[in-house]
Amino acid sequence: MCNQPHTPKSFASLQPDGFDAVVVAGGDFPTHAVPLTLVEQARMLVACDSAGEELIRRGYMPTAIIGDCDSMSQEFLTAHCDIIYKVEEQDYNDLTKATRFCVERGCRRIAYVGATGKREDHTLGNISLLDFYRREMHIAALMATDHGVFLSASGTTELATFAGQQVSIFNLTCSHLEGDGLRWQPYAFAAMWQGTLNEATGESITLRGDGSYMVYGVYE
Repeated sequence: MCNQPHTPKSFASLQPDGFDAVVVAGGDFPTHAVPLTLVEQARMLVACDSAGEELIRRGYMPTAIIGDCDSMSQEFLTAHCDIIYKVEEQDYNDLTKATRFCVERGCRRIAYVGATGKREDHTLGNISLLDFYRREMHIAALMATDHGVFLSASGTTELATFAGQQVSIFNLTCSHLEGDGLRWQPYAFAAMWQGTLNEATGESITLRGDGSYMVYGVYE
C-alpha cells in the first residue's frame, strides 16, 4: 500500500524504501551515491522518454518509459514495447507525464533524479514542478541531485539536518516566513537569491510560513 502524502522529514539521509516510485528524467545521469541508490532500489522505476534508453544502457530495467518517444529509435521502441507508454500531448512535459503515471497507480511519495543538468531552462522548470506536484497532485515530491535535495513545503515543516549543513530557502507565496535552527533567521524573501546559503546549527530546522516555499539541503 502506498504511503499517505506529506512533506519528507529529512534530506540528510534518504531511504529508498520511503518512496513509492523513483522517476528518472533526461538531465545529467546521477553519480552521487544517494540518487544512485534511489535508482538501484526503486520499488517502481519510471523513466522520462530518452532516460529509458540511458537506464537500460547502464544496466537498469525501468518499470515504464513515458513520453512522446520521438527521440527513440524504432529498434528500441520495438524491443521494449511492453514497458513504453507513449503520451503525445504537449501541454505538459515528460516529467509531469511520468508523475501522472505514478499517481494513477497509487503512488504518493515520489523521488526524482536526473532532473537537473544539461539545459538550464529544463532544470529550473523541473525544480519548480515540485511545488506544482505537491499542491495539485497532493504528493510528497523530492528531487535528489548529485549535491543535495530539493523539496516543496508549506505551513510548518520540521526537517532533520546536521550541524553545519548548507540550506537554502526559496520563498514562493509566503508573506510571512520564519524558522528555528538556522544560522540566519529566514523571512518572506522577495527575491530567490535572498534565501540561499543559510546553515543548520543542529539536528533539525523548523520553518513556518503562511504559504509555499522550497528548501534545498546539501548532503553530509
